[in-house]
Amino acid sequence: MLKNKKTVSEEEWKTRVDLAAAFRLVDLFGWSDLLATHLSARVPNTNGEFLINPFGLMFDEITASSLIKVDQEGQKLSDSNCKINPVGLSIHGAIHAKSSKIKCIIHTHTTAGLGIATQKMGLLPLNQQALSVIAHIGYHDYNGIAFNQSECKSLLRDLAKKNILILRNHGLLTVGESIAEAFMWMYRAERACRFQLAFQQSGAAQKIINDEVQRITINRNIKANSPDGYRTIGVTEWPALKRKLDRQNPGYDT
Repeated sequence: MLKNKKTVSEEEWKTRVDLAAAFRLVDLFGWSDLLATHLSARVPNTNGEFLINPFGLMFDEITASSLIKVDQEGQKLSDSNCKINPVGLSIHGAIHAKSSKIKCIIHTHTTAGLGIATQKMGLLPLNQQALSVIAHIGYHDYNGIAFNQSECKSLLRDLAKKNILILRNHGLLTVGESIAEAFMWMYRAERACRFQLAFQQSGAAQKIINDEVQRITINRNIKANSPDGYRTIGVTEWPALKRKLDRQNPGYDT
């Protein structure tokens, strides 16, 4: 537990607050899995150090000061009695070490995410919500629990330059150049998965979107979500999400 926020830089404290907010929002939206899964964020102006959740705290009770800082080798740099999920260290450490552009990683095991991750065809272009994320999705085959380096290397290969990775038979993983961006990719991916499951369970006939409309819609979404678009992902949503959290579960910024 960080005893005094003045012992860390202003940039690190801001990252801690935003990551703690992300944990509580994940729980608020129903994406948490008791003590399983993990989120992490790179500590600014360091050589690959990152923050991750202490194993033993529920997501809805995580605070900025309770987050654990580790180095690239996974060694704890924070004074904490809590352990760290070793799978979390393997996955997050490998990605942060590979790409300095990735500032946040979010991994979930949700009903909707696993529902799609278990399907052979993955996320289908059934609706506008799917088309808003489909160009940003990669797939990673399940090879057991990710303890070894070879598994982490294949995960990095499959992630490539995507923002969303569907971990087949396992769940979802998103990355971003900010905590806000990674969270919003998860929000959109989760929502698209939910809509596909809802349609499939209805038993109704599918109204197919033709290939040309799919192409146009995907390209428009790529533009809209970019820094040149009208809804750069995470920029507008994040302050509103934190205000929601301040109303419903305050205290994350302590």
